Amino acid sequence: MNDPSVTALDHLVLTVRDLQATIDFYTRALGMHEVTFAGGRKALGFGSQKINLHLAGREFEPKAQQPTPGSGDLCFLSDTPVERYAAHLAALGIEVIEGPVARTGSVGPLLSIYLRDPDLNLIEIANQRPSNG
Repeated sequence: MNDPSVTALDHLVLTVRDLQATIDFYTRALGMHEVTFAGGRKALGFGSQKINLHLAGREFEPKAQQPTPGSGDLCFLSDTPVERYAAHLAALGIEVIEGPVARTGSVGPLLSIYLRDPDLNLIEIANQRPSNG
């Protein structure tokens, strides 16, 4: 018998100071879509995943031991070249704080840019690159 193992990430939770500012940022800047579920709770959908949003001080139970706005460090993959993504962000007045830079992802090399969301979470947008091996 095999040991238990996980196969994918379904969703994660971000604790935020302002639900609408977060939704506006992620929909405009990253192309996600707003999701309303289970009694009016809010999330951001993309691909087959979602980010559930908890308003700081009014988190859904159970929750992380110390939910804190701005403590996230997330990497999103995109088929849009990061240089083009950076131009899109600039047009929205969103600063790219680093990149494009080479990084290593879960399955190989990445080319990444970095920015911050309204709660100052670090957001990485990356293109997967061919391996040199």
